[in-house]
Amino acid sequence: MKVEPECESCLLARAQVQTYQATTNPALRFRCLAEVVKLLNREFKPTSVAAELGTKRDRIIRQLTGNNDPYKYSKKLANAKALKMLPQAKKFVQSALNQQERFKKACLCAIVGNIMEFDIPGHRFTLKDLAGCIRQASKDLFIDDIDQTYGLAKKANNVLYLADNAGEIVFDALMVEQLKNMGLKVTFAVKGGPVINDATMEDVEISNIDKLADEVITTGCDAVGLQKKEVSADFLKVYDAAELVFAKGMGYAETLTEYKTTKPHLLMFRTKCVPVANYFCAPRDKNIAKLMT
Repeated sequence: MKVEPECESCLLARAQVQTYQATTNPALRFRCLAEVVKLLNREFKPTSVAAELGTKRDRIIRQLTGNNDPYKYSKKLANAKALKMLPQAKKFVQSALNQQERFKKACLCAIVGNIMEFDIPGHRFTLKDLAGCIRQASKDLFIDDIDQTYGLAKKANNVLYLADNAGEIVFDALMVEQLKNMGLKVTFAVKGGPVINDATMEDVEISNIDKLADEVITTGCDAVGLQKKEVSADFLKVYDAAELVFAKGMGYAETLTEYKTTKPHLLMFRTKCVPVANYFCAPRDKNIAKLMT
């Protein structure tokens, strides 16, 4: 998925917030933003992918400030908020009458969790927003390939689940639980290092996923989405062996659409910005469950 013109202002706006979270040193803040502007002047073009530029932006800020995880506090806060909402989400899933309906409701909770994102211009969320989104999750589902994916999962043995942000990883546990109840081997992948507010191994134990999934791995890198030139060889082996991939978040949507996939991928995310919404011909602030085959 290529950038749209407004992606540049979003990339820069997020750079400013991250820089101010990473350091209180005015000179360092100025240098970070100057370097990000240089990056965008050099590489922002119609053929660019926002996730790739975002990865480079984050590395510049971490390297110059010496702060390896500017979103550390925000991620802890997101996890705490999600845990408060987990009982309601569990009740929503357990209200289903059969396995297929539980699968769908767990998938909806995982997608709704994707609203837990920081510093996207025009996007804000509160616990009240999260509760409301769970209640009307089905109504906000603009692209619905969940039933088709359920049919594929019933025939599969080995699936890979690609996590997105801290906070929403708590809701991913509901989906992993349903996949395990279907008898699938589930490998759950988080990022190999801090990048924006993406989940890392630190967030896995909080979500209880280490007790649910058969294996928890990392992508082996600190890149937004899935960038094949960045991930580790070990991760690629697992990715290649999976029969079905569940990919959470806009970062994976931005990057996976750049590849010719050889297996089904279910993209699960909330359209939190206009360029991503436009790509999928959807309105902003809608739930997307798009099966790529």
